[in-house]
Amino acid sequence: MRHRFRPTRLIAALALLAWGAATLALAPGAGAQEESGRRGILVVQVDGSIDPPNAELVRDAIARVNDDRLTMVVLQVDSKATVDTPVADLVRAIRRSRVPVVAWVGPPGADAEGGAAVLLEAAHAAFAAPGSDLGPAHPVRLDDPDVSTRAQVRAELRGLAATNGRDPDGAARLTTRSLSPGAAAAAAAIDGVRPTLGETIVSLDGKTVRTAAGDVELSTAKVIGEGRDRRRQPNQDVVFDSLGIGGQVQHALLRPATAYFLFIAGLALIVFEFFAASVGFAAAVGGICVIGAGYGFAGLPVRWWALALLLLASFGFAIDAQAGGLGPWTAIAGAALVAGSIFLYGGAPELWPAWWLLALVVLGAFFFYAFAIPPFIRARFSTPTIGREGMVGEMGTAAVGVDPDGVVEIRGARWRAHSIGATPIAAGDPVRVVAVTGVVLEVEPETGGARDYRDRAPKRRGSASPDPS
Repeated sequence: MRHRFRPTRLIAALALLAWGAATLALAPGAGAQEESGRRGILVVQVDGSIDPPNAELVRDAIARVNDDRLTMVVLQVDSKATVDTPVADLVRAIRRSRVPVVAWVGPPGADAEGGAAVLLEAAHAAFAAPGSDLGPAHPVRLDDPDVSTRAQVRAELRGLAATNGRDPDGAARLTTRSLSPGAAAAAAAIDGVRPTLGETIVSLDGKTVRTAAGDVELSTAKVIGEGRDRRRQPNQDVVFDSLGIGGQVQHALLRPATAYFLFIAGLALIVFEFFAASVGFAAAVGGICVIGAGYGFAGLPVRWWALALLLLASFGFAIDAQAGGLGPWTAIAGAALVAGSIFLYGGAPELWPAWWLLALVVLGAFFFYAFAIPPFIRARFSTPTIGREGMVGEMGTAAVGVDPDGVVEIRGARWRAHSIGATPIAAGDPVRVVAVTGVVLEVEPETGGARDYRDRAPKRRGSASPDPS
């Protein structure tokens, strides 16, 4: 059977093919521009050193915005150091992101040094608040300052700036110099100066940035109000993310000053518990401090021989503390404590604790071991043991008023007491022991009591009055 040629079908088929070709041409990754939409903006607060907790926060945020196809992610950066973190991994995560990654150094007074300066140039758009400091980017990591040379850092900054449409020469100035936001913007090392996070977000409206998915046109603002009240605000939800409790604890422990202080304090508490021989609370707290310091030391450039000197210092102080005074071990321990504190950390000098903190910790440890523990040891182990019979006739002091029951102190030990007289004994008044009943002392005032109390039967609680005859 012969088929008739129908021009209408041919025209419909050609129209369908043309529509499909146009759809493919406008698909993401085909060289056309994609709009960001209004799916939400995630702001990640990168505060303090870029360390494993903060690095994980950034990586998770980039993965989240890509999975949820949000409009963009903003890194709010205030960081002067990078430790125990390969910055190249974070740069790779930014470059592979299909969702725009924006960096804003803020609020005013914030910093972007070391690895933070590299992340600033890696971002698809980079801004800074007035009063902030940008650079230097070298050394990238304070715990390993030789991981990248100046030439390598300069080349990386140039390449990242060129990729994001900024001036490579301007970005290269951040290698060894600290630039103000105005100078960095004038050199085209950043995209502009924005005083607030909100201004940063709305100023990106209509801008086009290049991501791993191609060029993306951002839609971030809407106009509200009329006349003089007319203003722009974000046109979608802005969600903030930061370190959780666990991440904050890890972040704090990775600070060199925190780890150092916890280690010294933990050893002091353990030594104190050794002499106290109590329930172990001080030792438990000291052990937690030492474990926390160990976690911090694992991510910091610790010189282990300096750590051994700090252990020797605690041992030496403990020896002379037990002896009850200052001696040769105190001098040895003091020298070990000073040397171990000064040379504890390697890496760049910016990583070392401040001199005033070292002086405060060293002096505090010295006075604790030399002047606090010895008196405690004497009080703990020199408490006299008094026999019951030998206590009759002893003089003491009323620690608590005896009326007729109270507490007295005899030879440095406290006892429950009962007054045999009708006159109350005030706290602080001298008393004399006239008899011992179980663990209760029968006492009388120093004055007004009979001197021949040994020959006189004491008046007992609940006993009948003596026969007048």
